[in-house]
Amino acid sequence: MKVSELARHGSVTAETVRHYTREGLLAPTRHPDNGYQLFSATDLERLHFIQRARKLGFSVAEIRDILAHADQGDSPCPLVRDLLTHRLPQIRARITELEALAQRMEQALESWQDMPDGTPDGHSLCRLIESFPEEAPCNHAPRSHKH
Repeated sequence: MKVSELARHGSVTAETVRHYTREGLLAPTRHPDNGYQLFSATDLERLHFIQRARKLGFSVAEIRDILAHADQGDSPCPLVRDLLTHRLPQIRARITELEALAQRMEQALESWQDMPDGTPDGHSLCRLIESFPEEAPCNHAPRSHKH
């Protein structure tokens, strides 16, 4: 299969297939005459696996590690369990942060409902944001942006 055919069978874009190929998740062969990338049924199975792993929140780098274990004949299942065991508390903390953000946004919209629009005057940029009370600094550790 060519890139476009694999993309169609996998319900993804051709650019997604190319991205996964560049990232080493898919390893097509090359057509000897025209150099086109050729994908097999095994590549389609891998693409479906990658899609499932992405739905579970695994990063491309993590999927690469999982596939490397499997390609070497080692079970990637312990790695998968460990990754999710460590990720789940981070996700729950992020959900809590997002719920707090949503509450602040709702409070802001409610308090701004009857406020007039202002024009920047050199002392003020946007009265709406400036009217919103600053919260006391919190002692949250900086978020890690590992994916």
